[in-house]
Amino acid sequence: MDDVGEDRSLSIPAGLAGERIDVALARLLGLSRTKAADLVATGAVALDGKHANKGDRVDEGQWLELHLPDPKPSQLTAPQPVDGLVIMYEDDDVVVVDKPAGVAAHPSPGWEGLTVIGGLMATGHQVATAGAAERQGIVHRLDVGTTGLMAVAKTNRAYTELKAQFKQRTVDKVYRALVQGHPDPLRGTIDAPIGRHPKQDWRMAVVTNGRPSITHYDTEEAFAHASYLRIQLETGRTHQIRVHMTAMRHPCVGDVTYGADPTLSARLGLTRQGLHAAELSFDHPVSGDRVHLLSQDPPDLAAALCLLRGD
Repeated sequence: MDDVGEDRSLSIPAGLAGERIDVALARLLGLSRTKAADLVATGAVALDGKHANKGDRVDEGQWLELHLPDPKPSQLTAPQPVDGLVIMYEDDDVVVVDKPAGVAAHPSPGWEGLTVIGGLMATGHQVATAGAAERQGIVHRLDVGTTGLMAVAKTNRAYTELKAQFKQRTVDKVYRALVQGHPDPLRGTIDAPIGRHPKQDWRMAVVTNGRPSITHYDTEEAFAHASYLRIQLETGRTHQIRVHMTAMRHPCVGDVTYGADPTLSARLGLTRQGLHAAELSFDHPVSGDRVHLLSQDPPDLAAALCLLRGD
């Protein structure tokens, strides 16, 4: 294996039991099937301590150990056209995109798929040079499987100003989430620290020594087996909504990594977490004017809601 990159240990959740090892890797890490298969073929993956083969199938509770190489230098700046990446707002300082599912914010270890930065570059959009090389212009991120609004700085001044706003919590972020079951109470605040899972460091979890994390939620619609929530973040931790909803025993539909029921997810056609960044408000980094943007539900989430409303 390479002497650079990232090593991870992954536990197979119930929702992936019986899948081929490349399919499980792709779902757990947000990789393409091709990239996952390549990792197995090059000997970078072990299953319960033994060298994995591409035809292996996984069982709940088995452990995958793998080595993810750092992004290649060419990946850090390579333009990559992204179908469905919609520009919602743009001026000389900032661009806000509506990100589709299956697209990462920027390159990361093991990820060779589409990125927001690559998509912007492919259409001739300028991005700031501030920040790490692979994160140019990125002031906040959405998970690969999460859709919705994401701001990118086009100048270094805008990058600095927007990063400060996120740190000072003056940016308003509102999400829509389709979760299993019915939260009780229907409206509330989750104030629980989040950090790395003590045994599965590829996951986040509510842990006593985690970073302060606050999520406000309100039930907008309740169905027989699911609820549609409006969620506002006071903090912005990795996987915050997904972790807090799981801690309440109401994981996002489709989020098998965090314990979603695969049967319900399949019935509703959701192959990723039912989570959408629907509203974004911030002070313009130069003029100071408040910018407020809205994004409609993406097609897969809208279709799932139609099915639920018809039950």
